[in-house]
Amino acid sequence: MGSMDGKVVLVTGAGRGVGRGIALEMAKAGAAVVVNDLGVSLSGDGQDASPAEEVVAEIEKAGGRAIANADSVSNWDGAQAMVEAAVKTFGRIDAVVNNAGNLRDVLFHKMTEEEFDAVIAVHLKGTFNVSRAAAQHFKQQASGAYVHMTSTSGLVGNFGQANYAAAKLGIAALSKSIALDMQRFNVRSNAVAPFAWTRMVGSIPANTPEQAKRVEGLKRLVPEKIAPFVVALTSDAGADVTGQIFGVRNNEIYLFSQPRPIRTAHTSDGWTPETVAERVFPMFRNDFYPLHRSGDVFTWDPV
Repeated sequence: MGSMDGKVVLVTGAGRGVGRGIALEMAKAGAAVVVNDLGVSLSGDGQDASPAEEVVAEIEKAGGRAIANADSVSNWDGAQAMVEAAVKTFGRIDAVVNNAGNLRDVLFHKMTEEEFDAVIAVHLKGTFNVSRAAAQHFKQQASGAYVHMTSTSGLVGNFGQANYAAAKLGIAALSKSIALDMQRFNVRSNAVAPFAWTRMVGSIPANTPEQAKRVEGLKRLVPEKIAPFVVALTSDAGADVTGQIFGVRNNEIYLFSQPRPIRTAHTSDGWTPETVAERVFPMFRNDFYPLHRSGDVFTWDPV
């Protein structure tokens, strides 16, 4: 008996990388899987159903159950269709893993509206679309689990990813909101920041010795290592885990902090711009966060 026996899981962006690893591990644990993937380039161009179909074939060869789906998460009707495909084919839906993504990396002062909107549409709007499509089914059956992929680009920061970082931090907030709104229906929602060498990470430039060293370190991050944690999170063993932000980096698992006040300043006289500058800024300055990037925080080699 696997931990996901009898359950039906939709995994978006499951044709390659992290999503593929999750789909295969879900099937190995006994779940029936809807393998969603557009088969597009990193920027979202083109379309090829073969990556999803290849994952389905791999699952079926191992004795599992799966179907391929090529709808777009960025489209409301497409999200509804992929959830309905799960229900029509397998009779129910128990978990949604929002993994689909794209990249349009560019420095903020050069970023176009289209480059911003394209990333928000897939990551943030796509996560909303698919989650919302499954919500009514989860509500009616009084059970369900969401896992949404966030990123340290949003949780910590990175150069040239204002669109991606905004979407990923937005996903963390969306996940928490879903957890709060859906807890009365026994539905849970968590966010996971995956550290993995994938097509998206592989697009990072390596033009300087520093960049090349960083890329070599990233190549040691195995995408399949994310999957066991996601399976455990969506299984019955994770039934009391909700509203959290996790990270998975090879054999390391992290629980991230969430924003809470760390210092306070008050006055009985009310603040003026001058007294804020004179008293508040100096008081808070030692606790200001530096402009760290993800690599400044995670400085050790993957375990």
